[in-house]
Amino acid sequence: MPWFAFTIAVVVIAGFLLRRRFLSFRGQSPADYRGLGPEFDLRRHLNGALQCEGVIFGPTGRVASRFVADMTGSWDGETGTLAETFHYCSGATQQRQWRLTLTGDGGIRADADDIVGQGAGWQVGPAVQMKYRIRLPEDAGGHVLDTVDWMYLTADGVIINRSQFRKWGFKVAELVATMRPKPGA
Repeated sequence: MPWFAFTIAVVVIAGFLLRRRFLSFRGQSPADYRGLGPEFDLRRHLNGALQCEGVIFGPTGRVASRFVADMTGSWDGETGTLAETFHYCSGATQQRQWRLTLTGDGGIRADADDIVGQGAGWQVGPAVQMKYRIRLPEDAGGHVLDTVDWMYLTADGVIINRSQFRKWGFKVAELVATMRPKPGA
């Protein structure tokens, strides 16, 4: 009987790993979007005044926070900044600024004051993937979380953003947001 229990354990673990690699959010790769349109160009789609609305889900899957954000993107060749001002439903406000560099092969290097090290990503077809480590503000615990951030460009120019935040491999939060050019801007 011990061999039967061992076999079952191996099958369960293999199933879990296969599901995680191929059937989950983390199973995506930028190459999955190659050749699909419309083409996401950070210099065009994250340029000028943008409005953003979103929700943050906690580890139980329930909404933990809601926000609106004003964003302004500006580019000088392959280098850009994305200034963000978040207004949370709690009344709190947060300001951030991304510094982005396009590497010419679809690659992206990114940093911000709350990023540990440097973020890296790819823009391929209608999608952008970024991976980075973010340090939460002290009033949110100051934890450093591993982040996978995906942005998907829709046919009408709206960007759907989905991010997952993990600590020690466990998902602790997820963000879903939309970004679009600010009306009249």
